Amino acid sequence: MDYISPKEVAGAMMNTAIYKSSLPVKDLLIRGALSGALLAISVTLALLATSQTGLGLVGAFVFPVGFVIIVILGLELVTGSFSLVPLAWFEGKINFKAMANNLFWVFLGNLVGSVLFAILFWAASTETGQSSQLGNIEQSLVLISEKKTLGYSAHGVAGLFSAFVKAVLCNWMVCMGVVMSMTSKSTLGKILAAGIPIFIFFALGYEHAVVNMFVIPAGMMFGAKVTISDWWLCNQLIVTAGNIVGGLLFTGMAIYYTYHQKEKVSTSQN
Repeated sequence: MDYISPKEVAGAMMNTAIYKSSLPVKDLLIRGALSGALLAISVTLALLATSQTGLGLVGAFVFPVGFVIIVILGLELVTGSFSLVPLAWFEGKINFKAMANNLFWVFLGNLVGSVLFAILFWAASTETGQSSQLGNIEQSLVLISEKKTLGYSAHGVAGLFSAFVKAVLCNWMVCMGVVMSMTSKSTLGKILAAGIPIFIFFALGYEHAVVNMFVIPAGMMFGAKVTISDWWLCNQLIVTAGNIVGGLLFTGMAIYYTYHQKEKVSTSQN
């Protein structure tokens, strides 16, 4: 059977968490950088689809392509790891240092890959600064970059809290995609299961830390009136915190502990 039950998925979640925490720094950085770049590519594709059709849902429909490539190739995305790796620490399978080491290096790898693609995209779009004419994608990046930083800060604490809540909701869905990909053994099954929640978060305009690692600096390169401190203090740090809460609490812990505990009860009764 292609389908894997939630009880089996709970075990797979823990095994994946332990495996991820054992990876050397080199692999975390390489796989993390590839993931950051793939999501950045997906964003540009989604913006292209939206600009050509005028329909945001079309952009959201194509956006998951980068995420499913990450899932199929077993690459490292820190937002997905937020829902898995801490579970291994909670259960005493790894120590705190191993957990922190994994999340730090994957975060850094995602950041490097995202910013690197932003630089390459800027170089390709502007002929390395020789052309100042911006296309639809570039204009969208400028507007989104300002909205995700200056837009929130303009409303003070309420605006920043809104970014946090959107980040919680975002990674609830993203990590659901990570876990749902474990419910199938086939490539097609994994693509469909992983892609559905990703479509939801992007269509609803929620906040994803790794996506923002590309969108905001790319917008800055194309002329957005955003500073590095605006990027980190008005978005990146807040969104990362929200992603941790949403992914770990509403997906990782919720799915693992409900099915893991039921499995224990079932075993004790046999």
